[in-house]
Amino acid sequence: MNDKKVVEIEERIPTLKERRKQRANRRLILYVSTFFLLMTVVIYFQTSISNVQHVEVKGTVYSEEDWVIEASELLNNVNMWRIDSDAVKNRIESNPLISGSSVQRQFPNSVTVHIEEYNVVAYIYGDENYLPLIETGERIPKEFIRSSTPYDAPILKGFEDEDLIVTMADELNKVKNHLRYHMSEIYMTPTENDGSRIMIYMNDGFVVSSTVRDFAERVAPYPSVVEQLDPDEEGIVHMRMNPYFERFNPEEDEEIESEG
Repeated sequence: MNDKKVVEIEERIPTLKERRKQRANRRLILYVSTFFLLMTVVIYFQTSISNVQHVEVKGTVYSEEDWVIEASELLNNVNMWRIDSDAVKNRIESNPLISGSSVQRQFPNSVTVHIEEYNVVAYIYGDENYLPLIETGERIPKEFIRSSTPYDAPILKGFEDEDLIVTMADELNKVKNHLRYHMSEIYMTPTENDGSRIMIYMNDGFVVSSTVRDFAERVAPYPSVVEQLDPDEEGIVHMRMNPYFERFNPEEDEEIESEG
């Protein structure tokens, strides 16, 4: 009986030695891996590897992306984990077109800047360009924008009173996008009785007469009004208290021209 136990133990000794060896190897691999991981982390944090190498800008429609990247100063040997997000946001939001921003780190050395912009509600001529006019009534200088070519908002002409410009911008911001996109040009045409009278040339061929004050409310019924009109008939759609259509009189126009 005792001889049998001794034989069994002797047979198990190689297996026990092999298991101990495997455990020792696993410990060694763990220690070596941990060492190299710590060394990699130290190298990453202590060298230029952890500096921001790439900046991606998202959310811009009108803002110049290169301007945002330059203003962020993130590519000026800035360490990924020492980014002062508030300082970056303050520099970016110095652009009057940008209403908000956020900074998001992307391991190992990229940063994504998310941009929110004010609505561009019109364009107004200035500095030898058509400058975007945002919802606050502020004009955006050309160095902050991608393009100053008007394509998605009406052009304001004859507007000189700053208060009326701010009011017009606020009213246009209240107008639904699809209706604002149909406006081509808005002329300031004051009368003796109404100093804020305006004339709007629409992309569908109609001309609208209205006023700056309460413009959004007055022009809101426009789509339903023009549905009842003959698209081939020219005239002015008056959108003030009670909308009505005034047809152009070709005969009167011809008489005026002949008299001239």
